[in-house]
Amino acid sequence: MVRITMELLRKRSEHNEGEISTLEEISLHQENIDKIELINKVCRNLKILLLQYNIIPKIENLNMLKRLEYLNLALNNIEIIENLQGLESLKKLDLTVNFIGDLRSIKNLRYNENLEQLMLTGNPCTDYEGYREYVISTLPQLKELDMIEILRSERIKALQVYARVKGDVIRSYENYKKIRDAQIRRHREKEEVKIREIKEDEDEETENERFWKQTSYHTPEDRVAIAERSLKSEEKKREILENEKTKAHKFVPKLFSPSGKPYNMNHPKVPFTLNDENDPNNVILDVGVYRYLDTSYIDVDIQPTYVRVTIKGKILQLTLPCEILVDKSNAKRNVTTGSLVITMPRLNPMMMMIHQTFTSNTTKNNKPTSKGSNAVISIKNRAYTSTREFLEIGPPRNDELDFSKIFLNSRTTKVNRKLTADRIKEKITSENFIDNPDVPPLE
Repeated sequence: MVRITMELLRKRSEHNEGEISTLEEISLHQENIDKIELINKVCRNLKILLLQYNIIPKIENLNMLKRLEYLNLALNNIEIIENLQGLESLKKLDLTVNFIGDLRSIKNLRYNENLEQLMLTGNPCTDYEGYREYVISTLPQLKELDMIEILRSERIKALQVYARVKGDVIRSYENYKKIRDAQIRRHREKEEVKIREIKEDEDEETENERFWKQTSYHTPEDRVAIAERSLKSEEKKREILENEKTKAHKFVPKLFSPSGKPYNMNHPKVPFTLNDENDPNNVILDVGVYRYLDTSYIDVDIQPTYVRVTIKGKILQLTLPCEILVDKSNAKRNVTTGSLVITMPRLNPMMMMIHQTFTSNTTKNNKPTSKGSNAVISIKNRAYTSTREFLEIGPPRNDELDFSKIFLNSRTTKVNRKLTADRIKEKITSENFIDNPDVPPLE
C-alpha cells in the first residue's frame, strides 16, 4: 500500500510551489493510502484535508491540526469515529460510504464545538431505527446532517425521544455486529480456500483471472484485497511501459566505421590526456574518473590499435597513434585523485632525434673564434615530433610551430626586408672587408 511521504506531499502541493510548511489545502484522494501519518507534523497550517477514496481503516494522527476546518474521509474503511478531539476549528466532516456501525462513537464529536456539517450517508449506522434523532440529540452544535438542515422543531422532538432511540440504536448495532463477525469469518475461510487452490505452476494471469471472477462483498477486507490487486496490476503495466520506452529510446553507440576503423568518442564526458611523446617506450592515457566512483563500475578494454574505457555503461574510446603490446599493458587508479592511468608499451619504440645547442661563438667548422675561449657544447635530446600533434585530442599544448602569422600585409613585409638588409650590411662591414665596385648593391 501507499504511504504518505514528503515526496507525495510535495507532489500534491504544486499549487503552493511545493512548500509544505505554509500549506493550507491538500488533496490526497485515490492514492491507496492505508494509514494517516506525517501530516500531523509537517502540515500544521492546513485548513482543508481531502483523503477520500483510499483504504484508511482508522482516524489517527490529526490532533495537531488546530486550524483544520474541513476533513473529507469519504470512501474509506473507517468503522469508528475517534481521535478528532484536537481539531478545534473543524466545521465540516465527511464520512460518506464507510463502515461505521457503532453509532455511539459520534459522542467523540462533542468536543468539536465548531462542527456544523456531518455526512454519514452510506454507512451501516444510517439504516438504524432512530438514527437521525439520535445524532441530532447527541450533537447539539450540528446545523446540517447528511446535507439536510436541522430545524429547531426537529431538535426538540429528537431530545424528547432520545431515551427510546438510544435503545433502538444499541439493539441495531448488536444485530450489525453479528453480520460483521460473519463477514470476517467468511473472508478468513475465503483466504484459506485461496491458499489451497493456488497451484505451484499457476501463472500470474490465471491467478488474476480467477480473482476477478470470484464473488466480492462490500466489506473492508474485500476493498483492501481489490486495492492490492489493482495496485499490483498498475505497477506491472507501468514496468512494461517503462521497459518499452527504454528499449525505444535506448542509444546504441557505433564503435566502428564501415571499414572497421574505431571511432573516437567520449560519452561519459570525462577529461583525459593521451600522452604519446614524453615516453618513447609507452603510450600513457590518463582518464579523470570521478574520485569516489567504485572501480567495479569501470571496465578497460585494450586492443592493439585502440583503447576503450567503459564508465557506468558509457564509453570512452580512443584510437592509438601506434600499435601497442596488449599483454604488457596495465591500468591503475590514483589513490589521491581517483584518476585512471593506463600504460601501454609500444610495439616499436619511438626513435629519438638529437638537437644540438651551442653556447659559445663557433665558426662554420665548429671552431672557436679565439684561442683563449673554450667552446662549450650542450646536446639536448627531444622526442621525434609525430603527426599526432595536429590531432585535436587531449588538452592544447604550446607547439613550437606557430602558423598564426603566415600572412603579413605588404607594408610590414617591405619594412622587415629593409631592416634585414641593413643588418646584413652592418654584419658584412668589418676591418678586413674590401668593397668591390664591380658587385652591384643589394636592393
